[in-house]
Amino acid sequence: MNILELLLEQNLQGVDLQGVDRIALHADTLARKRLIREVFKEFYDTSIALDRNYFGDVAGRRIELGAGTSFFKKRYSSVISTDVQPAPHLDRVIDAQEMDLEDQSVRTLFCINCFHHFAAPQKFFGEVLRVVKPGGGCVIIDPYFGLLAQVLYKRLFRSESYDPDAPTWSYCVDPVTNEELPNQALSYVVFFRDRTKFTRMFPDLEMVYTAILPNYLRYLLSGGLNFRQVIPSFLAPLLRNVELASSQLTRVLGLHHVVVIRMRSSHSK
Repeated sequence: MNILELLLEQNLQGVDLQGVDRIALHADTLARKRLIREVFKEFYDTSIALDRNYFGDVAGRRIELGAGTSFFKKRYSSVISTDVQPAPHLDRVIDAQEMDLEDQSVRTLFCINCFHHFAAPQKFFGEVLRVVKPGGGCVIIDPYFGLLAQVLYKRLFRSESYDPDAPTWSYCVDPVTNEELPNQALSYVVFFRDRTKFTRMFPDLEMVYTAILPNYLRYLLSGGLNFRQVIPSFLAPLLRNVELASSQLTRVLGLHHVVVIRMRSSHSK
């Protein structure tokens, strides 16, 4: 047993971290751990601020995809909470690659730590072009690709891969088990490494904003949703101040980044 297995939350021992059983267990983790709740609140607040800034003049639904155990809707009641797997707290079941939504009915799609789970992101972008109104778009928060992220994410989960050199926009094949695993580097591959390809394939989708999120200390020391917290929660304000004071290190130590994609106003079906 390696150190990550020793640090795994006790209630997640032996649980399939991609399976539906994880949802209730992750909800229990969020209820117990203030530190990770604070990080998620910042994810939601950042997402809403970017939505208002870039899509504020567009009418339509605001939909969270891949919500899992998210409490986004509790913080912002107008957000429609969805996931590909059903759960009692969700508003709807929606597959991001085949959305059961009307054409041009959506203002914003929020994808928080779910984009790298899309096995065929081309299908997702095709659905974005169909369901999002011109001037609307997507706010995507996903694993970053800095030095710490590259070291950490390659080793963090057996159920997920991290391959910035992946030849395709898809899942990675584990060379040992031959399993297809989500690629946590997918947002880097699509929006940064292959940005020219993305622009060529989807000219009506423009990347209008990117930023590295300064939550790395609190996220790491909280253990996230899967691992045990290693410091007391009352240190959260101190950790936040350290993150802000060392902002010049965020490019190296950052663990998440945000990408905003906007539908060009000239787009029509």
